[in-house]
Amino acid sequence: MRSTARGEAGYGRDVRPRPPTRRIRVAAAIVVVIAACTGDAGPTDPRPEPTASGAAPTVPTTPADGGGPAGPVEVPDGAATIEPPGGATLRVRGTYPRVESRCLGAERPTLDARYPGSLEFERDDAGRLRLVLTTTFERYLEGIAEVPPSWPRAALEAQAIAARSYALARIGFDGPDGAAVRTPICATAACQVYRGIPVEPTPGVGRWYRAVRRTSGRALVSEGRAADAVYFSTSNGRTYGNEEVFGSAPLPYLRPTVERHDGASPTSRWRVSLPHRDLARFLAASDLWPEGRPIRRVARRGDAIVVTGGGATRRIAEDTFRASVNAWSACLSPGRYPPPARGGGRLPVTVPSRWFTARARSDAVVLTGRGWGHGAGMVQWGAYGKARRGWSADDILAHYYGGLRPEPFPEPGSIRVLVAEGLTRVTVRPSRAGATVDGEPLDGVRVVLAGGDALTVAVR
Repeated sequence: MRSTARGEAGYGRDVRPRPPTRRIRVAAAIVVVIAACTGDAGPTDPRPEPTASGAAPTVPTTPADGGGPAGPVEVPDGAATIEPPGGATLRVRGTYPRVESRCLGAERPTLDARYPGSLEFERDDAGRLRLVLTTTFERYLEGIAEVPPSWPRAALEAQAIAARSYALARIGFDGPDGAAVRTPICATAACQVYRGIPVEPTPGVGRWYRAVRRTSGRALVSEGRAADAVYFSTSNGRTYGNEEVFGSAPLPYLRPTVERHDGASPTSRWRVSLPHRDLARFLAASDLWPEGRPIRRVARRGDAIVVTGGGATRRIAEDTFRASVNAWSACLSPGRYPPPARGGGRLPVTVPSRWFTARARSDAVVLTGRGWGHGAGMVQWGAYGKARRGWSADDILAHYYGGLRPEPFPEPGSIRVLVAEGLTRVTVRPSRAGATVDGEPLDGVRVVLAGGDALTVAVR
């Protein structure tokens, strides 16, 4: 299971809608290839000037010599939109820049996803590509990947209503029903995890789709607005008020409550032994400990971790310590970290939460803790446990959100999702013929986009 809505990554990016794109004319029965230099681009933007009429240059349908593929034509706006025909989807494969890494076995990250709706591609000032999906609100919710679809029906419905409420609150939507939303929501754990349509068959995913449909039009509402229904994976036996977790003004529906039903979670209780030699490497990689200096003792003092050894002492904030260990342990020692979880498998990260004690040994520090996530709102594994005990989705939600129960609330007709950014190159294949590029027919089988000094279009 992944981190959850407004999890440890914080409240997400301030994403603003991009200006309208200028149209690119593309002839029918062609394959469009958007290509450019894929190397790292600086802030320069040598785009061609528009024609005298102010329109973008027309993409040639044949090369000047009458044979072979047409040469590339730059897109003055640095943006393009691909629209699939009704009911079709877009398979997206993308690559990110090559970067130097100290991580053992580091691989160049890639994107491989399928999305239901239109995709806008925009070149940023660094020459990289941002991908923004526009899809129906219902299809967006179907693509939320926060809990296994094998979970009990009541737990899935509670998750669907919490995800719907959170998204509506995140985008500030209050009607009218069916309206479009321009400001994108992010697709990562900084908001809530959106993956689109599974690329490979996913057993039981239809159960999640049915939970979304059964709860359509129902949300948690407070004072006439959608409730900010944050949630997280596993507790330490209780939840916390939003002001304790996020530092925001207290909300009446995000009050502390006791949690007794999330014991089935593999992170309900965890134990991690960190040898001093490993910990010294991890902290030194974050410039939190002198390189090559041995660690002799580690102790927790309130919200800080005190590290001593070799004549040095460092007092490190707990969240900084945890972030450093989580980042560098899996990077520098991927075979050993994250360590095994209770019941099999591995922990999601080496130190899953801030709820732990530290016990010193002669050559290591042993962290014993509970939970995974930020601590406010619904406990997902708690919802699982309550559903197994016969609770309804409405009762589960009321327990975690101050007595709020789902009620009718308007939904947008469409939503925009920032599904990826920082890409150097993307290949898009519509699932069937009839797609368009900036409104013009495309009868080809793929569209290739690349960043760099400019976004260009070539016909092949």
